[in-house]
Amino acid sequence: LVGGSVAIFGGLRRAALALPRPAAVRSRPGRAWRWRNLLVSFAHSVLAGLWALFSLWHSPELLSDIQDGYSVSGHLLVCFSSGYFIHDSLDIIFNHQSRSSWEYLVHHAMAISAFVSLIITGRFLVAAMLLLLVEVSNIFLTVRMLLKMSNVPSLALYEANKYVNLVMYFAFRLAPQAYLTWYFLRYVEVQGQGAFLTANLLLLDAMILMYFSRLLRSDFFPSLRKGSAGRDVDGEKFLID
Repeated sequence: LVGGSVAIFGGLRRAALALPRPAAVRSRPGRAWRWRNLLVSFAHSVLAGLWALFSLWHSPELLSDIQDGYSVSGHLLVCFSSGYFIHDSLDIIFNHQSRSSWEYLVHHAMAISAFVSLIITGRFLVAAMLLLLVEVSNIFLTVRMLLKMSNVPSLALYEANKYVNLVMYFAFRLAPQAYLTWYFLRYVEVQGQGAFLTANLLLLDAMILMYFSRLLRSDFFPSLRKGSAGRDVDGEKFLID
């Protein structure tokens, strides 16, 4: 199932090559890979985010047993997203974007290792479903990045998405993450798989708060932004922007 998901996203990446690109992307060769990568990411966010929402809405009783609750839909969702993270990691590495995207590689390594442990043991699948609600937020975060790359002339569109993105960040990224962190620290045994997932969760907390501070500085407090090293082939920061 995971291998099939990798193949699906490989097919989506090839399909993205045939799609028209904005002039701002065509005029900067270094942006072509990033644009294609974001389109595949957008597809995963839409599919996985809505899948996670539907699964939890359809089976709300799962929320009463985060450790041992099980659903076929949730299991398939974790396999599907594992395939995406593997594909995206390979895409970054094979296209020589590791330097500008190293934080994504760290995130993906955490996600892949955690999800594989869930697939093997069948435990904590509900926790993974809650975490994958973040993909609803990623829909609007990816739209934000696509709009910036394409130099969209409609500032109203970017401004509207900016505020929707902020609300979704709170509702589908910060809130589920905070709840799961509280749950794991209070109820999950600090040994074996529980300890491994708790450590992953705490590291993810730090990354999410770092990304949130960057988002606030970029979109709401631009005067606080500071220059930094580590730029991609176009001289533009991939993650920070």
